Amino acid sequence: MEYTVQKLARLAGVSARTLRYYDEINLLKPARINSSGYRIYGEHEINQLQQILFYRELGLHLEKIKEIVVSPAFDRYKALKEHHLGLLEEKERINKLIQNVEKTIYAEERNEKMNDKEKFEGFKKELVEENERKYGKEIRQKYGGKEVEHSNQKVLNMTEEQYKELTATEKEMFEKLKKAFEEGDPQNENALKAAELHKKWLLYYWNSYSKEAHRGLGEMYVSDERFKQYYDQHGDGLAEFLRDAIYAYTKIEK
Repeated sequence: MEYTVQKLARLAGVSARTLRYYDEINLLKPARINSSGYRIYGEHEINQLQQILFYRELGLHLEKIKEIVVSPAFDRYKALKEHHLGLLEEKERINKLIQNVEKTIYAEERNEKMNDKEKFEGFKKELVEENERKYGKEIRQKYGGKEVEHSNQKVLNMTEEQYKELTATEKEMFEKLKKAFEEGDPQNENALKAAELHKKWLLYYWNSYSKEAHRGLGEMYVSDERFKQYYDQHGDGLAEFLRDAIYAYTKIEK
């Protein structure tokens, strides 16, 4: 069966403008243009759009998606298996959050007070497990399994107050970083403050600190696509800017 832009947009739950944009950037080309000038999509394009939307749900940038699906080596079956695994992991993550919320509701209904450990256990476990899923392999290769296990345990042992401080520090760090990014100087006051807050944030995870390790992590933020994507979602080029700010900070820190 063949579809016009409008029909395919309704079928896939995306806008016609999105499909036209995918055509413009050579991510999803129509099978043909009919005599009336309409883009026409066939089975191959529908399958490709499905893969694009899968990867988009996983948070990949369009440039990376294009690199994957347009490659001659692209294996649709293998990609579907990977998507399935990713969805199962996401399902497990959501189920754990649901359990934590249900437990909180249960306690509220009975006017019972959950202790700090019970209240934050689900969130802390999810934080550790999500980091393991996304970055575990690379971090273990760079810092060693023992260091990673110590870091994970440190998170799991956090008190409610420490957990709040961690999230507040991360929020403040991003605020300073984005302001410095807008100013365009990775060595200005806001950039150095962001790097200092980044160090403070790291020490909630790390047992010790060194300038070399901090700079190495900054480099990983740029060289590893997943780290880069995490920071660049707040501004294109933010990962590289943070790395430069970290370098500037570690040069002047005593």
